[in-house]
Amino acid sequence: MKNSSKAVAATNPVYPIMIAIGICHLFNDTLQAVIPAMLPILKIEHELSFKQLGFIAFSLNIVASLLQPVVGYFSDRKPKPFALPFGMTFSLVGMAGLALAPSYWLIIISVLFLGFGSAVFHPEGSRVSFLAAGDKRGLSQSIYQVGGNSGQALAPLISAFVLVPLGQIGAAVFVLVAAGGIALLYRISVWYKKQLDEERLGKRKKVLLSTMENLTKKQVTIALLLLMIIIFARSFYVTNITSFYIFHLMESYGLTIKHGQLYIFLFLALGAVGTFFGGPMADRMGRKKVIILSLVVPLPLCLMLPYAPLWAVILLLLVIGFFIMLSFSVTVIYAQELVPSKIGTMAGLTVGLAFGMGAVGAVAIGFLMDSIGIYQTMIITSFLPFIGLVGLGLPRDQKIQASN
Repeated sequence: MKNSSKAVAATNPVYPIMIAIGICHLFNDTLQAVIPAMLPILKIEHELSFKQLGFIAFSLNIVASLLQPVVGYFSDRKPKPFALPFGMTFSLVGMAGLALAPSYWLIIISVLFLGFGSAVFHPEGSRVSFLAAGDKRGLSQSIYQVGGNSGQALAPLISAFVLVPLGQIGAAVFVLVAAGGIALLYRISVWYKKQLDEERLGKRKKVLLSTMENLTKKQVTIALLLLMIIIFARSFYVTNITSFYIFHLMESYGLTIKHGQLYIFLFLALGAVGTFFGGPMADRMGRKKVIILSLVVPLPLCLMLPYAPLWAVILLLLVIGFFIMLSFSVTVIYAQELVPSKIGTMAGLTVGLAFGMGAVGAVAIGFLMDSIGIYQTMIITSFLPFIGLVGLGLPRDQKIQASN
């Protein structure tokens, strides 16, 4: 059976909604960013091992990983616009619990609430981005994803300027972020519901937009498998930098938590910039070319990072961060265009897998650090990006032709 979906004319982009859902993604992922930001604080205050820290990160990411494709599947069958503020309410409860949790297991439970809220948000948020995009798929997905990556980039600053001076109770500050997200998502949900009503009444054309031509079912399956492997390698490596590289900076270079987190911020900040440019570049160059560029450029730099002097670490983190995240939004779009009738499912699968691989990565890296040491773990993880080279086998796509 051929996948014969062709690019069709789409509606005009709705920029206020594109920006608003991007801001909500910023809020959502800022809440998640509190978890890796808090790991050094929790290690000190609760005397936790690296393995226990890994399981805290695992608890956040595995819930989001397992539930996102499920939420996406049901969203494709019957979208639920007001699931967006509902999910953020769970995140608010989780953040409040995290600030007050007196024990390891209550921390885990609070983090599970955050994971559930994130699992609900991402597939529906991606669908809103799709509906608002018109013929600017790459741009819209980049705005949406850069909101999330900017939220993740705040983790080191949250650690340095909120959690270091205030400790665990500092997480309570972010209950206000969740409350703001709930208010904005309610307004977006009203617009979202209106679009669905218009589709149902035939006033709005349902758009299937794809740059893939005549792929068989087998080719689509293989392409999705390759895409999952790429996401695995990228997520595993990014988790290593965002959650554990701080301990390498402290051990090998003598940096404090506050100063070390600023280095992580530079990596994530350039990652957010890369995410933003990746979508528009993919609209012009094609999806596969941007994915390959994102895979090839960081390879030698990742290998150099464990051995670099401190002044070079900054430069390497900047370049690696930009290029390795260049394909973040593009992999989501690529998957959606492989299966254009399952927008929510593909968003849930790709982003959910990123969370899941981050979860597995956190546990594995924590175990390695406890077993063989921090420096040796950094050397092993520097080879992870090589796995992503399977992306060379992805089917080619075509450039999106701008419509007037």
